[in-house]
Amino acid sequence: MTKNPSPQIWLYDTTLRDGTQREGLSVSIEDKLRIAKRLDQLGIPFIEGGWPGANPKDVQFFWQLQEDPLKQSEIVAFCSTRRPNTTAASEPMLQAILAAGSRWVTIFGKSWDLHVTAGLKTSLEENLAMIRDTIEYLRSQGRRVIYDAEHWFDGYKHNPDYALQTLETAITAGAEWLVLCDTNGGALPHEVSQIVQDVVKVTGEWVLGTGKDYPQSPITNHQSPIPQIGIHTHNDSDMAVANALAAVMAGATMVQGTMNGYGERCGNANLCSLIPNLQLKLGYSCIGEDELVQLTEASRFVSEVVNLAPDEHAPFVGRSAFAHKGGIHVSAVERNPLTYEHIQPEQVGNRRRIVISEQSGLSNVLAKARTFGIELDPQQPEARQILQKMKDLESEGYQFEAAEASFALLMHEALGNRPQFFEVKGFQVHCDLIEGKASSSALATIKVAVNGKNILEAAEGNGPVAALDAALRKALLNFYPQIAAFELTDYKVRILNGHTGTAAKTRALVESGNGHQRWTTVGVSPNILEASYQAVVEGLEYGLLLHSQAEAQFPAIQKPKIENTKITES
Repeated sequence: MTKNPSPQIWLYDTTLRDGTQREGLSVSIEDKLRIAKRLDQLGIPFIEGGWPGANPKDVQFFWQLQEDPLKQSEIVAFCSTRRPNTTAASEPMLQAILAAGSRWVTIFGKSWDLHVTAGLKTSLEENLAMIRDTIEYLRSQGRRVIYDAEHWFDGYKHNPDYALQTLETAITAGAEWLVLCDTNGGALPHEVSQIVQDVVKVTGEWVLGTGKDYPQSPITNHQSPIPQIGIHTHNDSDMAVANALAAVMAGATMVQGTMNGYGERCGNANLCSLIPNLQLKLGYSCIGEDELVQLTEASRFVSEVVNLAPDEHAPFVGRSAFAHKGGIHVSAVERNPLTYEHIQPEQVGNRRRIVISEQSGLSNVLAKARTFGIELDPQQPEARQILQKMKDLESEGYQFEAAEASFALLMHEALGNRPQFFEVKGFQVHCDLIEGKASSSALATIKVAVNGKNILEAAEGNGPVAALDAALRKALLNFYPQIAAFELTDYKVRILNGHTGTAAKTRALVESGNGHQRWTTVGVSPNILEASYQAVVEGLEYGLLLHSQAEAQFPAIQKPKIENTKITES
């Protein structure tokens, strides 16, 4: 028996246009090209590249893609309808759209009569003429048109007859897709569902009356007499994903959204949530299974390019999406992941994480150890020693759920196989505070022992932690050249008992990386410098541990070489 194919949903990514309207997000041409190529690898059918002519960056972006086209995706230019009381053929912005060279163009027009009269300050009849003239002109120039009905749901609720006239005008002018936009993000799922059903029904009747054919598949050109309906939602009511799903279940076959939900105000529908919900939960076909497993990596890639920290708690792709902290949860997941996981994390390229904290039981420790390649026997005294040590330290203010690298070192120490890469004998930090200057300088001096030899080094930094980090790296670099690839990527300080004033205990979290991996270490002390020192030292130590495991099958560690280094005998 032949299995029926899953119904197709066409994904339309607008990260490079809508997403870049997020406050605090800015990308270069090179950034846009890198993101476009990554989305192409992910198998997104449509990628909206921007508004050619609105700024030089978008013009250059489209020109570069003409020289080096995408392999799978259709790049789409975006523009508005022509201005009132002009002609599309004489509109300069449409000439820029044609020059961009994209086969597909998305045009947005007004659906809400309020925007026509108050925003455009023109008549309702002229707005219809603007829609018709723009789409007909682009079709005459060989372009295929997606029509975005801006403020559709507000317009339909206030004046349904006129809103429907705008769609009918777009259809008869030659638009192949009608995308219904919740531009203000105020609609709710039950409203979206009912309105989309109304639109699907009425547009089908219109087209059947005209006898025209419209492409079902924009890539294969398979013909169908019914135009395709799309959905474009914003997240101002925290309903963007729910509204998009409601629209699909009501008959929409295109979903527009952005990676990680980036967008203006509260953002757009998050494709990283929509894709797995549509494909794994509702049975639609969006991208290939081999592409779906790239989703988590693609999400983090985009966040890195736009220089925004990934949302650790994002559904499906967040680092904590499949993290388990409570001892009962961990024990159950170890027996059967379905007890506390709604999908297999590997389906979207994520992984299960066992979180260590004061709430942990022995099952957490055993499971966490396995993630580091350490098999512990629950009857082994070291296993309970690790659990007790971790709980004792957390009672002092340590936080291992956010500092897994420090917990790995704690485990190695309890098992007696923690490598001794170096030993810090002592350090001093001197700060110069100059009145009237916004910044201060710091000088750190550090004494480190490596392979039985003492090394004394000093370094400057724009603060005491930076100077301490620089001095330590300087002392170790000749012994461990791989440290040159390590970088301190984040530094957080938390006051744990503020009621004690300046005597309060401080927790420092340091995130480090080597270009391929990131890890976090923790230090706690009433002295903020000592807390920072603990975290910085363990960050370098764990990085060296990773390197030694990769190169020499830990615990075998190459004996460090000593050259061109200041040596002082003990």
